[in-house]
Formats: sequence, structure tokens, C-alpha cells
Amino acid sequence: MHILKSFFFIAFVGICPVVTAIAAQKPNIVFIYADDLGYGDVGCYGATKIKTPNIDKLARQGLRFTDAHSTSASCTPSRYALLTGEYPWRKKGTGILPGDAKLIIDPARPTLPAMLKKAGYKTAAIGKWHLGLGDGSIDWNKEIKPGPIEVGFDYSFLIPATVDRVPCVYVENHRVVGLDPKDPIQVDYEKKVGDEPTGKERPDLLKMGLTHGHDNTIINGISRIGFMSGGKAARWVDEDIADVITARAVRFIEENKAAPFFLYFATHDVHVPRTPHARFKGTSQSGLRGDVVQEFDWSVGEIVKSLKRLKLDENTLIIVTSDNGGVLDDGYADGVIKDLNGHNPSGPLRGGKYSIYEAGTRVPFVVSWPKAIKPGESAALLSQIDLFSTFAALVDQKISTEAAPDSFNVLPALLGKSEKGREHFIADAARTQALRKGSWKFIPGTPTANAAAANRGILQEPQLFDLSKDLGEKNNLAETNPELVRDLSLKLEELRSAKKTRP
Repeated sequence: MHILKSFFFIAFVGICPVVTAIAAQKPNIVFIYADDLGYGDVGCYGATKIKTPNIDKLARQGLRFTDAHSTSASCTPSRYALLTGEYPWRKKGTGILPGDAKLIIDPARPTLPAMLKKAGYKTAAIGKWHLGLGDGSIDWNKEIKPGPIEVGFDYSFLIPATVDRVPCVYVENHRVVGLDPKDPIQVDYEKKVGDEPTGKERPDLLKMGLTHGHDNTIINGISRIGFMSGGKAARWVDEDIADVITARAVRFIEENKAAPFFLYFATHDVHVPRTPHARFKGTSQSGLRGDVVQEFDWSVGEIVKSLKRLKLDENTLIIVTSDNGGVLDDGYADGVIKDLNGHNPSGPLRGGKYSIYEAGTRVPFVVSWPKAIKPGESAALLSQIDLFSTFAALVDQKISTEAAPDSFNVLPALLGKSEKGREHFIADAARTQALRKGSWKFIPGTPTANAAAANRGILQEPQLFDLSKDLGEKNNLAETNPELVRDLSLKLEELRSAKKTRP
């Protein structure tokens, strides 16, 4: 045992100087966040009906992680965890937000972008935000703050919430882009404002039908969640969103090529409504959803091309991942189920978006940094919540005891220098938590679980899976392993009740 401990100590000591030397280089960091991209949606993760050559190329020249996770099976909580290093279930109000919600990140708390800014990075948030804006009463016709600028970003160009929610406008820093003062914006999530038709009133005006919800104000032939009037000159065109935000991302890179930068690029694709630009429509073999995955891959390619053109690619760390797993019918009648053509967004995993099963949070996670990372594959367990502490180690920034309470430093794993990631991980779906510890997955039983909860993987009885033998979570081993169920249940409660889980 003494010899074994000595071996691991020597191995760890051997890794440390290498990681320290790499960290001193302060690479540019580009974090590309897809929306609802499933584990099986990308070519390098097994997709055949959808082509993702740009992501696949990054995977070939870098690392493809097979056990990487968002913290949650839906968007807002995953984004909150990424930027704060805190499990979202610790804080009330981190569920899926309406489009007029107030900012849920306290500007006084440490954040990932603020930490990088302190390290000398220029920082930008471009694309989907969905973490709230303002202090609780937003006037979209005036300055809109606090927001990304107040939590550590130097520049922001935002889709305020989701594209299926109003207001359907871009916000640059603190202002709506292109707003005509003579046509002020009104937004309400409780009652109708203005006289524009809704999807419920005039389904005949829709270019995309509905399956559930999304029946409020019609904008660009698509009805949304929430009511909006005014701001006609500022409204986006859905089919152009990928082009607009990708161009802004490229411009940020061009304008900050001389200094290290951090780009948080969060796309709308592949979230509903799925409205690919005409040049992508019909290009996949899996309907509109496949088309917008390919549109997302194009955005990745445009960013990579700009880095190469500016000779920044060798010393830029790129991460491509998703905020949660994939989903099919999410409110619009866009034909995705009938057009799947054999494609499975979850690949070999069970569940998807909103689910506590693996496909809810296990997502594609590709890391490329040609100057420092050798090509390969990693089975290390890690979470996007770890990026706060990991990037802090990368750029030699110390974080306070109170900051990033659940973020592990997994830099050796991220760089491919170690197969060891985090020791445990708490996945979250609809405010229900499950514990990953090694290859074991424990989902506690919920006495009040009903049919709706069961669809998300939440049952009345506990569930236990050995993912090393049962990746699809088909064989519940809880009944035959009562001691392990007890131990994991106690561990989950211990972690949930602790003020922090970071070592």
C-alpha cells in the first residue's frame, strides 16, 4: 500500500510542473455553448444523419470527453452554475426564467468572467443569456442593468432569454439594438399588451404550428411565450440569428486579438423554434432539428476560421458543449419526430432534456488547444461547473473560500494529463438531484412522484445503476444493493447540506 501511495504521489508530482508550465501561457479561451444539443447529435459522438465536420475536426485534434456534464437538465440552472461555480439548486429562483426576470447572479459575488478579467482577459458574452436582466422592473426602452457587464463581462450582445420568449430583440451592453423611440417596447407575461395577434387567437397566421404552449404574441410568423408590443424595427428575424451572433463573436475576436480574451458564445441553436437559414434548410438527413445542428456546426467553423486567419488558433483553448441534453417536441409542430430518420439525439443514453437520467446532463464536450493538448479521448468525470476553478488554475488566479463553492479544479483532466476528474457529481432535473460517484448513479425515490415526474426519470422507488455495465440505465440494482443505496443516499444528503463541495 505504501508503494502504491508513493507511485501516485510521484505521478501527481510529475504532472504538476507540466500543468503549471502550460498554465503560464494564458491562452485565449473560447467557450461555445449549444442549446439543447444531445450527446448523440454530433458526428464524433456517433451521429450519421447529421454532419458536424467542424466539431469533429476539433475533436480529432483535441480531446473528446465521454463523461462530461452540464449541472442541470435545463438551460437557466446550467448557465448559472457555469458562471458562478455554485450548484443552482442551492439558490432559489434558478429555474427556467421568463423573459422579463431580474438578474439572478448577484453582481457582488465572484464569477468566472470577473475572475478572468482580473487575470487580464477581455471578456464578452454573446448570444443567449437567460439569466435575467435588471433589478425586477425592466423598461426595455431605457438602460437595462444590471446584466452581464455587472457580473464580469466587458461586452455583451444578447438574446435576453430564449428565442421562443419575448422580447424578440437583441440587447447590446445596456440597450436594445435598433430601437425606435417612437415605437416603445412593452412586455408582459401575465396579460396581453398591444393589439398584435396571438397564436391562440390566430393560428392561421402561423408559419409553424404548435403542440403545446407558445401561443402568445406572434412575431415573424411564430407565436411566443409572453406578450409583446412595439419595437418593430428592433425585432430579430429568426432565420438570421446564427449569422448575426456569429458575426458579433468574430468581431470581438478581431478587436481583441492583441490581448488574451474570454469569449462566452452561447447560441440559440438547437433550441425551438427551429428556423434554420435557407442555406441550411434541408441539408441534414434528420429534418429541421438536424438542419439547425448543422447550422450550429457552421458557427463553430466560422469562429475557428477567424482564429486561424488571425494566427490565434495555436494558443486558443476552445470548448464546445451544450447546456443540457437534446429534446424533440418542445412546443412547436416542426416535424422533428417524424423526420428523425433513425437519428437519436441521446445516442446510447436514456432520457434527454428535463430528465434526471444521463442524457439530461451528459453532453458533448470537446476541448481543443493545439499548443498544449494532444489528441485523444477522456473518460474523466467532469462538469461545466468545474470551469471556474479550472480556469482559475489555468491563469494562476486564487479564488476565495466563499467563491465557486462546488467547482473542482480538474485542469490536469481538461488538458489530457490525467484520467482523474471529479470524485462525485450531483445532477439536477426539475429540482430533483441524483448522485454520480464513480460509475454508480443513484436517483433517490420520491414518494409523491407521479406520471409527469416518471417521464423525467423520477420514480417513487430509488434507482441505482452501474454505468460501467449499463450506460443506458436499464437495470435498476437498488433492490439487490440496499447497503450501497443507503451509503449513496447518505452521501447525497451530506453533499446537499454542506455549504460547499469543493475540496
